[in-house]
Amino acid sequence: MSIEGMTGFSRREGVLGAWTWAVEARSVNGRNLETRFRGPPGFDGLERMAREAAQGRFHRGQVGINLQARRSETGGAVKINHELVDRYLAAIDPLVKSGKVRPPSGDGLLALRGVVDPGEDEEDADARAALEAAIAADIGHALDGLKAVRRSEGEALSGIIAGFLGRIEAVVASARAAAEEQPGLIRERFARRIAELAGEAVSEDRIVQEAALLAARADVREELDRLATHAEAARTILAEDGPAGRRLDFLAQEFMREASTLTAKAAAPALTTAGLDLKAVIDQLREQVQNVE
Repeated sequence: MSIEGMTGFSRREGVLGAWTWAVEARSVNGRNLETRFRGPPGFDGLERMAREAAQGRFHRGQVGINLQARRSETGGAVKINHELVDRYLAAIDPLVKSGKVRPPSGDGLLALRGVVDPGEDEEDADARAALEAAIAADIGHALDGLKAVRRSEGEALSGIIAGFLGRIEAVVASARAAAEEQPGLIRERFARRIAELAGEAVSEDRIVQEAALLAARADVREELDRLATHAEAARTILAEDGPAGRRLDFLAQEFMREASTLTAKAAAPALTTAGLDLKAVIDQLREQVQNVE
């Protein structure tokens, strides 16, 4: 199973009776899972369901669920507020009698605020439950769509990360060849150091310390072995099920630690070049790993 990314978008629309709605689910990178729900008044009860649905599908990332729902104005019988009409007429009657204004027309009265009431039908408990169940199902479908998009991103990331691992392995192989030059260069450096110390009153212990220090710098096999082992571990993680981002991020840090030590120990120019090349590739690897769930 491929790894998954953390960015994506999905949309789902639905209709039930006089109600229409649209659910949008989107996500971006995040160190942990953070879910946010936004919906119109009256649908607050769906927030808990939406959060639990997201938690059941994702492990990391900032997930936003946006619900838009509206009821058609033709859903109920139109009502006229006769009491309010009478109040408007009573208020304007003195102006009409004095000739200051003309008598109001019917369409003019109907255009006044509050005169016409769309008269939405009251929903019974069963109808409301059915509506929320239908919307909840579409929230789940939208999250499923988001997961599919994140999985597609993960497939692309898997190929990119595998490519970086291949480059790391290739540089490690070339570094092993360059490391063969390291002991000879270190011996030359040691000989020069001994010549520098010859004019001083140098104890045998001091010479042993210098030799041990240079010998330690000469051996980079341990760093190269660990780099190869980390690359193998990363490939294993890419092939496993479940979230991989945190483990890959940890390995990227270990890659950089070994590459830094290798560069510090390098005496051969080719080994220095290999260390710098490794750092450049590992930086690119870490940038892509930040997108993995």
